[in-house]
Amino acid sequence: MAAASLLEALLGLILLVLALALQPWRMLAGPLLTPTLAALALLPWLWLLPQHLPPGLPVQFSGACLLLLMLGWPLAVLVLAIVALTVWLLGQADAAAVLSQWVWLGLVPATLALALGAAMRRWLPPNPFIYTLGRGFLGTALAVFLAGVAYELMYRLVGGVALEQALVARWLMAWGDAFITGMLVAIFVAFAPQWLATWSDERYLKSPP
Repeated sequence: MAAASLLEALLGLILLVLALALQPWRMLAGPLLTPTLAALALLPWLWLLPQHLPPGLPVQFSGACLLLLMLGWPLAVLVLAIVALTVWLLGQADAAAVLSQWVWLGLVPATLALALGAAMRRWLPPNPFIYTLGRGFLGTALAVFLAGVAYELMYRLVGGVALEQALVARWLMAWGDAFITGMLVAIFVAFAPQWLATWSDERYLKSPP
């Protein structure tokens, strides 16, 4: 476990330094201040919820992919760091557990969602349905599931649950995260596109030549 925590700390530090190097706080001068404050107010309580559930495989909303789509990767990483720090200060879990939560529930899904989004922008047409369905729904399910797979492969067992059963549970939980993210992204595209740093009217709504 100590080696796993060391690897998690190293990965988290590398990603945080990369994000801070991009000066994400500059994004707060515009309309992204509102969703940033909302995330800081709500997400810690959702991350604290598993501490009040029976032991075993935690059922939890990640929110990392939604943050990625709303705030962009650098600012999302910074917000996730603050969320994890808040969870550690307010919750009962030790630092190692919160570190693992920050990395596998936050940083890894957000980074995978960034990579998947880049692939979709490269290989798929600029269509609003590609953005909402691909990045908001399917991309979230895949990113959260792959992060869960990586976690399970590192720790092998969680709460006495066999690896195969844990992966099935991760797959099912990923779709819950995807449903919420996809629904909110579709709403924001329609009513508050300024809250989506990854959305562009020029790209997704321009008329074909």
